[in-house]
Amino acid sequence: MKKSLSLTLLLVAGLVVFSIASCGGSKQPEAKSIAPEDAQKSAKTNYSYDDEDVYGTASSSAEKTMAAVTGFKGFNVYTDAKAPDNHYIPAGYMGDYSDVKIETASFDNPHSGTTCIKATYSNAVSQGARWAGMYWQSPANNWGDKKGGFDLTGATKLTFWARGAKGEERIEEFKLGGITGLYPDSDIAGIGPVMLTQDWKKYEIDLSGKDLSYISGGFCWATNIDVNPEGAVFYLDDIKYE
Repeated sequence: MKKSLSLTLLLVAGLVVFSIASCGGSKQPEAKSIAPEDAQKSAKTNYSYDDEDVYGTASSSAEKTMAAVTGFKGFNVYTDAKAPDNHYIPAGYMGDYSDVKIETASFDNPHSGTTCIKATYSNAVSQGARWAGMYWQSPANNWGDKKGGFDLTGATKLTFWARGAKGEERIEEFKLGGITGLYPDSDIAGIGPVMLTQDWKKYEIDLSGKDLSYISGGFCWATNIDVNPEGAVFYLDDIKYE
């Protein structure tokens, strides 16, 4: 009788243990993948700008790769005087700055739209520099002492249209980036010298391999009195990153 009772109790206990195990009562350690965390740590890139900078916290190389894969959406510097998507401001006068005049709403035969930019460079040599130029900046008058600029990662070229009022106006350099200081541009690129004609012509600055993560000097031109002894008047239009 006792043996029969013992066997019965053992049988019941076995059924209970089996039932608990079947319902998940006996937990096994879960396998956790650390790949995402490791990938995130290894992808982070250090910048010299703090977390309050205009483009946010430090980007990762993974994010840059994604931007390149999905394709750059385009970024306009100037398309028309009242275009809501214009960026950067022509405020960076250089050299003989008094000899430079910029009109951002010229109706004188624009390449497209209703207006273009008219740049006038006189031969007065007002500051004695014998050269002059203009930077399109973000924000205005930013020579690297202010936080600003844009992350243009993914752009492969900067294109613009230009023409001279008479033809044969020589612009020594068109460029982007190159501003130094506490908050320097991340890279620089340019073309020149460029001899303008009276007809609109498209120009292109190759940005292949450039670090465009922080650009406060979005566009720039410079010339001098030696190659333009009578000064120069020229026009710009449809300046954009592509």
